[in-house]
Amino acid sequence: MLVSMGASFIRTPTLLFLLLIAMGAAALVQGQGTRVGFYFRTCPQAESIVQKTVISHFQSNPVIAPGLLRMHFHDCFVRGCDASILINGSSTEKTTGPNRLLNGYDVIDDAKTRLEAACPGVVSCADILALAARDSVVLTKGITWRVPTRGGRRISNYPGLE
Repeated sequence: MLVSMGASFIRTPTLLFLLLIAMGAAALVQGQGTRVGFYFRTCPQAESIVQKTVISHFQSNPVIAPGLLRMHFHDCFVRGCDASILINGSSTEKTTGPNRLLNGYDVIDDAKTRLEAACPGVVSCADILALAARDSVVLTKGITWRVPTRGGRRISNYPGLE
């Protein structure tokens, strides 16, 4: 079965496989000291800001949905979910072969800009990526899940500056 998204088509089994990978990554991260609702006190609108940003970009370009999920998978696959895929530079994960073609970097940048305006220096890029991946799956009529955020894992508000 094919899922139509504008000019692009995604095979349903492929989307389901990627969804299972993302959910597995979320479960793995949960064991690293993260928790659902981490930003409840420090930036209560964090998840809503990411969701609205993803929806806005998805409405103008539905192809970003699988790109965000794939970006989250590629980020978690290398050294854990640390937003290292967002680091600019000539020898970074972002510039490796398959990652250069990912859709959605602009979505994450936009969400980070909006979050910095609302809650400066609070929400990590790794968490933005995890939330955006979940929201992109929901927009393509996939299931939702609760995303464990921050906590004890080693992350940065600005990837590459640790």
